[in-house]
Amino acid sequence: MSDFDGMEELLGDFLTEASEMLSDVDNKLVDLEKRPDDKALLNDIFRGFHTIKGGAGFLNAEHLVALCHRTENLFDKLRNGELKLQPEIMDTILAATGVVKHMFGALAQKRQPGPAEAALLAALDAVIAGEVAMAAKLRIAEDFPSAAAAPASSQEPDWQGMYQSILGQPTASTPQPAQSLQVAAPASAPLAPLNENAVHEPAPARMQHPTPAQGQQPITKETTIRIDTVRLDQVLNLSGEIGLTKNRLNCLKADIVQGKADGETLKAFDEAVSQLDLLVGDLQNAVMKTRMQPIGRLFQKYPRLARDLARQLGKDVELVISGEETELDKTMIEDLNDPLVHLVRNAVDHGVETMEERTALGKPTKSLVSLSATQVGDHIIIEVSDDGKGMRPDALRRKAVEKGAIDLETANSMDDKQSLNLVFLPGFSTKDEISAVSGRGVGMDVVKTNIQRLNGRIDVTSVPGQGSTFSISLPLTLAILPVLVVRLGTQPFAIPLSMVREIIPIAPKNIQRVSGKPTLVVREEILPIKSLAALINWPQDTTPAFGVLMQAADTSFVLAVDGFVGRDDVVIKPLSDIKPKGIAGATLSGDGAIVLVLDMEELLLASSGDMRSFAFAEAV
Repeated sequence: MSDFDGMEELLGDFLTEASEMLSDVDNKLVDLEKRPDDKALLNDIFRGFHTIKGGAGFLNAEHLVALCHRTENLFDKLRNGELKLQPEIMDTILAATGVVKHMFGALAQKRQPGPAEAALLAALDAVIAGEVAMAAKLRIAEDFPSAAAAPASSQEPDWQGMYQSILGQPTASTPQPAQSLQVAAPASAPLAPLNENAVHEPAPARMQHPTPAQGQQPITKETTIRIDTVRLDQVLNLSGEIGLTKNRLNCLKADIVQGKADGETLKAFDEAVSQLDLLVGDLQNAVMKTRMQPIGRLFQKYPRLARDLARQLGKDVELVISGEETELDKTMIEDLNDPLVHLVRNAVDHGVETMEERTALGKPTKSLVSLSATQVGDHIIIEVSDDGKGMRPDALRRKAVEKGAIDLETANSMDDKQSLNLVFLPGFSTKDEISAVSGRGVGMDVVKTNIQRLNGRIDVTSVPGQGSTFSISLPLTLAILPVLVVRLGTQPFAIPLSMVREIIPIAPKNIQRVSGKPTLVVREEILPIKSLAALINWPQDTTPAFGVLMQAADTSFVLAVDGFVGRDDVVIKPLSDIKPKGIAGATLSGDGAIVLVLDMEELLLASSGDMRSFAFAEAV
C-alpha cells in the first residue's frame, strides 16, 4: 500500500511544479544575498515557499509543511525588518531548502517524508529568535546537506524517473527521506584543473544516500519534454500541407500510369515533388525544434552550487551567467550536467584565489566566474571562465614528465596550447599530495570523454595571473548528423563533418617520411597521413588519391581515402545487438544502400597513437 493511493496524479503535478519552484527559490536566494534590501525579491521567495507549503498541505505532508512554515516565519522576520540578512542566516535557509529537496525524494517514492533533523529545526528557531551564532554552531555540528557537498552525479534528483514511478512506471531509486540521511565525512569539490596545482577527482558525498532497495530499477532518464504549443502547431500545419501534396502526387501518378505523360503533367509532377521536398525539410526542422530547450534550465542549477562552495572555502565568488536563452537538444542538456558541474566547481575551488591572495595581488576581493552559451552556426559554444591564477604551460610540462605521462623529448616539442591540454590526460595531476579534494588525477579526462560522446570538443586557454577559460563546442542536436561520405573502393563510409577541415589531393611525389611515417605538408604544416583502410582493417589494393584534412581534439591529420560521394545530413540508426568498434551506427543513402557511420574518436583511440599507414613505395 502507498501513502498516496488515488492521489498519484496530484502528487506528480506537485513534484513537477514544486521542484522547478524550489530551484527558482534557490537562485533567488543567491541573488538576495547580493541584494539583501531588495524587498520585491524577498517577497517572490516568500510566495514560492508559501506555494510549496500549500501543495504539501493538500498531500498531508505534515513534516514538509512544518519545515516550510518555519522557513516562512524566518522570511517574514526579514521582510518586516526584524532581522538583517547575514551569511549565517542564509546558510541556515539554504540548509532548509536542501532538506526540502530530499523530502521531495520521499514523496516521489509515494511515501510521506519524516521530520527534518531536530538540529535544523532548532537552527531555524534560533535564527527566528535572533540567536544567529547559536544557529551557526548547530549547523556546523550537524553538517546539513548543501549543493557544494553533493557529488556531480547526484546534483539534482531525476524527477522524471520519480514521476514515472508515481504514475505506475517501473520504480526508480531515489533519495531517502530527510530523517534517514546519515552524516559522512566532509566533502569537497569534484575536480577538474583550472590552475597549475589542480587536477582532481570527484569528491565523496557529504550525505550518504541509501542504495536502491532490492528489486528496484536504476533511475531512468527523463523521457518527456515540455513543448511550446506554437511549435506543435507548426508541426501540425506542415503535416497537413504534406498530406495535400501527397494527394496531388497520387493523382499525378494515376495520370502517368494511365499514359498521360505530356509535358504539362510531367512539369506538374516535378513541381509536386519539389514542393514535397521543401515541406519535408521544413517538417524535419520543426520536429528538431520540439527537442530544443533553453540551456538556462541547466544553468539555473549552478548559482547555488557556486555560492555554497565559495562559502565553504571562505571565498567571495560571483557566478555570472549569460546566454540562458540559447537552445540545445534536450538529450544533450541532460548529459552536459556532470561536465559543467566539474568545471564550475573547479573554477571556484581551484581557479580563483582566496580573498587574502587576491588582495596581495592587487585584485578585487570578489572573484568572477562566468558561464556563457552562444550559438555559432550549427554549433553551440559553452564557456566556463574565471579571473583566477591561471595555468603555466611550463609547469604542466614539467609535472607531466615527472609523472611519466610524457617523455622529455615530447615535452620539449610541445607548444603552449598542447601543454595546456595535458590537463586532459587520464591520471595526470600536478598535486604532490593526495587529499580528499584532489591529487588522484581524475576529473578533466572524464569531462573530455563526456563531451566527445556528444560529438563535441573542449579546449582550454589560460593566462598566468589572469585566469583560465574552458570552451566546449557542441552540435545543436544529435538527432541529425552532418557527414562527409567517403569511399574505400566502392564501399561508402560516413565521417562526422564537424571534424573535417578540407579535402585535398594526395600526390605520391608530395609524400615525405618523418620517422618512417608518411606525412604531407599543407600550408607549411607537417601532417601525418592516416589510412582509413588501415584504421578499420579494410583491404587496400591501390594507393589512395585523396585526403581529408581532419581535426580531432588538438591533433590534425590527413585521412587517406579512395574518393568521395558528397556531403549529407543523416539520421543514425544503431546496429541491433552489436556494437563494432569504431562504428557509431548506420544510415541509408539516397539509392537505398547501407552506409556505416564511423566513430572517428573511437578509431583513433583504439589505435593508441600508433596508426598503421599504407605504403607509398613509389614516393620513397
